[in-house]
Amino acid sequence: MAKAYFDVKKQTGFTTIALLCFVMLYAPILTLVAYSFNAGSSIAIWEGFSWRWYEAAWANDQVQDASVRSLMIASFAAFVSTIVATMAALATTRARPFPGLTFIFATINQPLMVPEIVTGIALLIFFAMIKISTGYTGLAYLLIAHTAFCIPFAYLPIRARLENMDLSLERAAADLYATPWHTFRRVTLPLLWPGILAGGMLAFVISLDDVVITELVKSGGQDTLPTYMLGQMRRIMTPEMNAISSVFLAISILMVTVFFFLNRKKA
Repeated sequence: MAKAYFDVKKQTGFTTIALLCFVMLYAPILTLVAYSFNAGSSIAIWEGFSWRWYEAAWANDQVQDASVRSLMIASFAAFVSTIVATMAALATTRARPFPGLTFIFATINQPLMVPEIVTGIALLIFFAMIKISTGYTGLAYLLIAHTAFCIPFAYLPIRARLENMDLSLERAAADLYATPWHTFRRVTLPLLWPGILAGGMLAFVISLDDVVITELVKSGGQDTLPTYMLGQMRRIMTPEMNAISSVFLAISILMVTVFFFLNRKKA
């Protein structure tokens, strides 16, 4: 008797629903990119093709400052959080099970389970006490907040990579009297590298587009690009916001493309 297989592609309406989801997801993005080339000042009425708003964004000092600040914070947060997440993933996957391991795993992933507004208010109160006692209102608060928030996002793909790795090569290296450091450097790290890249990229993107925590933690004159754009939405919206969003969309696509080819080459 032939076995019956469930093929989701042959289910009635599946293709229609899938296409509808793709249209709903990507149509607004394509519209945003298209209207970034609008010659007029309206974000809803097409008045011809022009690079006007890209030039305006490039010449806008506030946009430049906010963009540089966003990239700096995201780079720092991604770098530090990926290192911390890698060490945490190694400690929770390469060590023998011990009491409290589940609690540690839950603690690392706590920012994913708690609403971001709760984390933001908690950081606001905590940093406010430090600001009052020290008088320091610099950028370090944003760097710390973004790094702490990005750790679980970097941790998940790195841990997933470690759990799916074959331990045979690591055990073979240990049998050949390799030290733990040499085993990690020569065996574990090269195999783990795609997971580290994925975790770092995810942390970078999460930090780059964060609004809630940034809005609650930042001091005056510390706008990132998302908070600057949020402030502009309260005023008169122009296609300049579309142009800025399109540039960062292109950066995101470039990062994903680079990661794809690096991972493909590694494979």
